Amino acid sequence: MRFLKFLIVGIIFGIIMAKSEAFSWFRIQEMFRFQSFHMFGIMGTAVMVGMLGVFLIKKYNMRDFSGNPITFYPKEKAFVRYIGGGTIFGLGWGLSGACPGPMVVNIGYGYLSMIVVFLFAIIGTYFYGIIKDKLPH
Repeated sequence: MRFLKFLIVGIIFGIIMAKSEAFSWFRIQEMFRFQSFHMFGIMGTAVMVGMLGVFLIKKYNMRDFSGNPITFYPKEKAFVRYIGGGTIFGLGWGLSGACPGPMVVNIGYGYLSMIVVFLFAIIGTYFYGIIKDKLPH
């Protein structure tokens, strides 16, 4: 029961993804081909909402669910890591037609081939957890 609020937020997120068609590989393909503003508009809106959220968190010194202060740390200047990670993420997104959030929405919509993509995302995350300390900083 204590995770019910997270389940509800996840369901709402899934509904928003479905209604906005952000889970559609066709919409993602349109974005990568610069044929439609649809996905750029969704991502731009998400960035603006995120910026507003961070601003409000900092302004009002908000706390997390456990009562701990929310702190933001400066990013590392590890350019090679960001290029490598972004390339792997982009290749996975381009090949599968979905980033992590829409993968689950696609499965819920009945596109069962996305189960394979989801499983490999889990395997990749697990593998990263094993090797992350061995990667260059």
